[in-house]
Amino acid sequence: MPKFCANLSMLFTELPFLDRFAAAREAGFDAVEFLFPYAYDPDQLNERLHRHRLKLVLHNMPPGDWAAGDRGMACDPRRADEFRDSVQQAIAFATELEVDKLHCMAGILPGGLAPERARETLVGNLQYAADRCQEHGIALLIEPINTYDMPGYFLNRSSQALDIMAACARPNLLLQYDIYHMQRMEGELANTIRACLPRIGHMQLADTPGRHEPGTGEINYPFLFRLLDELGYDGYLGCEYTPLAGTAEGLGWIAGLADGRLR
Repeated sequence: MPKFCANLSMLFTELPFLDRFAAAREAGFDAVEFLFPYAYDPDQLNERLHRHRLKLVLHNMPPGDWAAGDRGMACDPRRADEFRDSVQQAIAFATELEVDKLHCMAGILPGGLAPERARETLVGNLQYAADRCQEHGIALLIEPINTYDMPGYFLNRSSQALDIMAACARPNLLLQYDIYHMQRMEGELANTIRACLPRIGHMQLADTPGRHEPGTGEINYPFLFRLLDELGYDGYLGCEYTPLAGTAEGLGWIAGLADGRLR
């Protein structure tokens, strides 16, 4: 069975953020991920990680002004300097938090910008970020995100991500494959995962419709988990879903995998 890590930006949200680390350990997780650490002092986060014996698997680079609608800036040629500053900030946090994977959000395609120009900008920015990350032993990840949840997002299919990665030609640039997003955008999960696996650096999950826990929707997760075992995927699967009820009440799906209760 794959290893699971709790996404603390989406799980245990009934608690203040810094209290979610203890809740994740109590629920049986030994690893966590979250979107953004930048509102906190790294010492605060490290104290929680070490106290509760948790590994931090991943966090995102700064996205720009999230409240104003930014979802990254890497495809926007007008924000090159801001992007480079964000790379340095992300690496500073990652080294303090001892995390070896950073997710770079591509961003919303700016109005009036040709997709070809956005792709050119994204490739150049990813090359810069990957080179800086390589100096610190950090893998840089890009994630296709579905355009139903995030309209206008520039990167939305696995084939597009692989094409961009090939253009970048950086060995530490890897694919973050979110099963939920890719079910919504392209389906054909098993064959796509099999084809992409050599370039996958991290995976995440949620069911659809609803983006709730496995077993609440249409995705045959027991089949996919067996496939990942057969293929030898040894990374974590980030539980990046909105619990249908409370977080703890919804975690029965993990135990259900062992005894066959999850279909």
